[in-house]
Amino acid sequence: QVQLVESGGGLVQAGGSLRLSCVASGRTFRMNPMGWFRQAPGKEREFVAAISWSGPSTRYADSVKGRFTISRDNAKNTVYLQMNSLKPDDTAVYYCAGEESTRFYPSPLQSDYDYWGQGTQVTVSS
Repeated sequence: QVQLVESGGGLVQAGGSLRLSCVASGRTFRMNPMGWFRQAPGKEREFVAAISWSGPSTRYADSVKGRFTISRDNAKNTVYLQMNSLKPDDTAVYYCAGEESTRFYPSPLQSDYDYWGQGTQVTVSS
């Protein structure tokens, strides 16, 4: 059974930082793109960041470029999201996702991801 488990969420003041982690079990994702998505209250789930299996190819939503960094450690089957300069608008449940495909360029589309975590809450106070 494949599981993605996120951790690292919490309450932080605006301007602060958090580092989210997502550990995969049940299969390895070292050959597959991984991504982060988020869903704010009353809004649709949206793309945040994604990374190719080898790491050099990444993509970000415009709203987080320059503030968030996605990375991965394939030996640990783990993907990270470093979030700096957090804003109240970043408040959301953050989800980790993994693809079955081995595409080189990671996708921003939710429909391309086959596995999802349960999410971790990030709350940014003003």
